[in-house]
Order: sequence, then structure tokens, then C-alpha cells
Amino acid sequence: MGDGEPRVPTAIAVTSADLALPPQDERTLPAAVLQDVDRRPLEQVLAELQTLVDQCGHVIVVCSQAAPAGVERRLHTVRGLLETDRIALFRPSLPPLGIAVLARQLRQLASCDLGAGVLASAGRLLTHYIHAGALLGSVARLDRVPVDLKAHARSWVPGSRFGVVAHPEPQLVRIGPEAVLSGPEFGTSLLVAEGQLPSDWVTGTLAPSWRVQGLRETALPVESADWWGTGRLTEFCAYLPDLSVLYQLVTSVRQSACHWCGIDVIGDRCVFCSATPPLYDEGGGGATGGAPERALGHRRDPALSRRRERRALTG
Repeated sequence: MGDGEPRVPTAIAVTSADLALPPQDERTLPAAVLQDVDRRPLEQVLAELQTLVDQCGHVIVVCSQAAPAGVERRLHTVRGLLETDRIALFRPSLPPLGIAVLARQLRQLASCDLGAGVLASAGRLLTHYIHAGALLGSVARLDRVPVDLKAHARSWVPGSRFGVVAHPEPQLVRIGPEAVLSGPEFGTSLLVAEGQLPSDWVTGTLAPSWRVQGLRETALPVESADWWGTGRLTEFCAYLPDLSVLYQLVTSVRQSACHWCGIDVIGDRCVFCSATPPLYDEGGGGATGGAPERALGHRRDPALSRRRERRALTG
């Protein structure tokens, strides 16, 4: 891992205080909390984000899909009014506790020698290594994971509980002696957030079956009840805790310059300007079809950067 830290680390922001988890290690940077961005005066939010951009150069906002629609609209409005592509809004399809874990992983990596574009792109990569789920008292209002009619009917039986994994692959089982949820095939830690349902099955049965290497507890995010469709739940998330492993994962992926804004990224889409690779290869002959392996080799056209200020901002 590189020993030198960026002169000004990229800011990692979350949209509520309960998504700013305590530091995982001594290098974890604090989160910037953009509290109530949809309720406060627009001028305040503008000034807050402008200050973050001025201080840190780039800002990566990690936001839950369960956040009120007004939060996303306000963030896009502010980004447009500031006329900047230095603010990235990242809304992965993770439950709220998974969002908090991902944001903390990015806060860990922000202390390393990674550019803002690579750090923002790392969010998509790291989601593949997060196993997020919940113990639910009802699945009657669960619409994030496929639920069959039998499970819906069992939701009305008093005392029923369900184990659900929403990411990376949906799973749903009724809790009983034979209930099993497939977990990660690599070493992880488990974070547990207990709500109105006791966490005994998660800590006593799930954690040993997943062979987790550490278990910690935290408060349940406010948005979790909306995301899971019930307040009778305990949310859990298995994740890679070690900064060295996260850094190795990110730096093992080939980097390239975004053909539109020029920032270094990994993957096939720039999180800051939302550009995807053009549908041609370096030889100008064949279509790439958007394949990441070929797209990563595409070189930036300097003329596109000069037109950057004239384009419409995208989310």
C-alpha cells in the first residue's frame, strides 16, 4: 500500500448521521454528513457543498435508495447550480446498513494514494463483496426481494420470522431449525443493527454459519424500516474490514482516463460525469459493445474535455 496520503483527501459524504459509522481503524476519515438536505434552505446546502468542494477538491455522496426523493432532487439541483462535475452521487442498490458500510470502506480508502475518480469507481467494485440482509418479522410489504405467496401468507402467522439476503443475490427463508442463508465464501466481519426484533438468530446462528471473523453491533439506520417494509427487523451486513485488502482489490483493477472529463477511473463508467465509453475501439473500426475490458483501454480525446463546460450535467 502506498505510504503517502493525498494532500487533501476526497470527501466522503452521507445523507444522514446514522450512515456515518464509527471508524473501522485509525486511518478511517470522518464522514461529511449532509443532514436534511431536502428540508434546509437551498442556500445553506449550496454553501455546504461548495465549501466541501473548495476544501477537498471532490465530494462523493453515498445515498440510500430509501432516502426521500427530495434528497436526490436537491443534490442534483445543487450540483447543477454549482456547475461542477466534482460532486458524485452514488446510490447503489444496498440496504441502508450496507450503504453505511460501503461509505465507511470508502472513508478508509480515502486515506490512501487513490485519485478521486478511482475512489468513486471503487464504490461499484466493493458492492460485489458486501452481503447485506435482515431478520424480518414480516415480508408482507417487502418489495426489494422476490416474495412468493406462501411467504406472504406465513407473514400473518404470529411469531413468524424470515431471514432475507438482498445483496448480492436475493434469498428468503422462514426461520426454523433447517433455515440456511448462503453467505460469503471469503473472510468477513459482520455488523448487526438490532431493531424491534431480537438479534439472537443473527448472532447465534447466522454468524457461525457464515464463519465471520468478527462481529460488531450498531444502531439501526432510520431508513431501514422503509427499505425492508417493516420495523420488526434486525439488519446485518457482512463486509471486508481490512484496509489492506480493500486497497489491493481496488489497485488490482486497470485504471484509465475518462474519455469525457479526463479523470482516472476504474470500470466502464465515470461516477463524476456519468460518461460511458464510446462504442468504438482505439483503431476506430469495431464497436466495443460497452465491454469493460476494451473500454478500459480507450484513450481520452482532448477535444471532448474542451467541450466539457458546454455539456448538460448528468446524474
